[in-house]
Amino acid sequence: MPANPALDAVSPAVPDEAVTPLIRGVAVLHRLTEADGTLSLSALERATGLARSTVDRVTATLARMGYVRLDGRDAVLTPRLMELGNAYLAALRLPALLDARADALADELDESVSLAVADRDGIRFIHQATRRRAMSLSFRIGDLLPAERTAPGPLFATEWTKEQWQAWRQRRAADPEDHGFPAVPPRQSPYPDEDFERSAAQSAADGWSLDDQLIEPGLVAVSVPVRDPRTGRIACAANVVSHTSRHTAADLRESLLPRLRAAVRAMEDDLRTTAPAEPGASPSGLATWTGASKQELGREFVESLARGLTVLTAFGEGRAELTLTEVAKATGLARATARRALITYEHLGLVRARDRVFELTPRVLALGFPPLSRTTLPEIAAPHMAELARAVHESTSLAVLSGDDIQYTARVATSRVMSVNVAVGTRLPAYATSMGRVLLADLPESDRRLPLPLRALTPHTLTDPETLARVLDDVRTQGHALVDEELEEGLRSIAVPVRDRNGRAVAALNVAMHAARHTVEECVREILPALRATADAIEGELQVAGRFTRVPVS
Repeated sequence: MPANPALDAVSPAVPDEAVTPLIRGVAVLHRLTEADGTLSLSALERATGLARSTVDRVTATLARMGYVRLDGRDAVLTPRLMELGNAYLAALRLPALLDARADALADELDESVSLAVADRDGIRFIHQATRRRAMSLSFRIGDLLPAERTAPGPLFATEWTKEQWQAWRQRRAADPEDHGFPAVPPRQSPYPDEDFERSAAQSAADGWSLDDQLIEPGLVAVSVPVRDPRTGRIACAANVVSHTSRHTAADLRESLLPRLRAAVRAMEDDLRTTAPAEPGASPSGLATWTGASKQELGREFVESLARGLTVLTAFGEGRAELTLTEVAKATGLARATARRALITYEHLGLVRARDRVFELTPRVLALGFPPLSRTTLPEIAAPHMAELARAVHESTSLAVLSGDDIQYTARVATSRVMSVNVAVGTRLPAYATSMGRVLLADLPESDRRLPLPLRALTPHTLTDPETLARVLDDVRTQGHALVDEELEEGLRSIAVPVRDRNGRAVAALNVAMHAARHTVEECVREILPALRATADAIEGELQVAGRFTRVPVS
């Protein structure tokens, strides 16, 4: 299959014990990631060099795991896949420990701030605090950049061995225009090896590094290493990025570098004083699940691929380094099965073995994390809403609270002669809608916004504030709201909340219909279970996607 110089510059021979279906599955995920999350099955066949029957079986297995959605002829990465990258980030702990410092610095400077780690002769971002501007930073968590074109790169190069320098030179010779780094524009002009070597030496002397438009014209950055207090080695690099319309490279050094250094000192204090993580709950029953899936789907389910991918989820907070026995115990796999998967991952650069323990590498983030890290809640909800609309044969919508109103952010309509027709972006008074009542009910009573006096939109609209307050209390208790012809005569709708990782209702999901088609009792008995199941599915993906990234709700 075609090589990616950024991933495969120095590829050792495949070990005899490597799991071939696992290698193929990882290749499919890599190609989907490079294609921004979506490829047709025929394009996957061409990109990987695999037989079409193999591509079909691999994608069917990934779909069963919830990592891929098959949409017609396309394979689409789903937010559930982010659990693999989350396993690495949780084990690393740096985003959870340092992201608040990075965010505060971005607010203070009004510039984008990122945290990056070394990945062989490149860097990967593990946290981004970006500014909303017409010209803003487009790099994503998990994106791989060549070390020599970044501010953090020379800092990490100060710790390279002779072998690592040699691997860097080989990669540059094999890919002089950086086509193996999809996140950066192709190199426009030569950049001699000696320039980067001098930059690394200067960074070692200065304790900071500068990128003066190496990625692309206009982009400048300054970076400072955050050192692990236990070892003195670089744990990550804190990076401030700007545009030459706001700061020159000299400005970054003179005005922003002192504040960046102060933030890094605080980050290092956090690393020094934070207690070791307690091991979190490990996954369970995975081996049983893969066996049951194989029994149900037969040849279309590649069990060795599914079992291999579950090995990555054995790692996490408090489980950064695991022995073979611990991996087998966490996943329920036989030691021999876990061992072959770990050997395969070590060959692929996703796992590092040291003193009989294994740890994940930043390369795990290459499995879908960059395109998925910018996913919005409406994008997460859309395929689930489409399934709901097909199941109940009624329109379904997603909305968020905006002042006194709800604002529609996603919608799936049904093909009926008479159907509910509301466009995305429409605003309606929250007090008279099922979705609005679900969202108002989740707020503390002191924060509930009611535009008094309440206006009667139909003869059925509740306009007494005290009665409405009692209704909202009932909605909070029962977990759903049903509004019967209060917004518009003949319109009946039922809604449930969509909650984030903290249990906060960030959106509401509804099914709306003409009152003649379903009685109130039928809505509760027949529509509500499907509505709740859909909200659960959306919440599951939202909570995975939101663990280390911010998921916009609109």
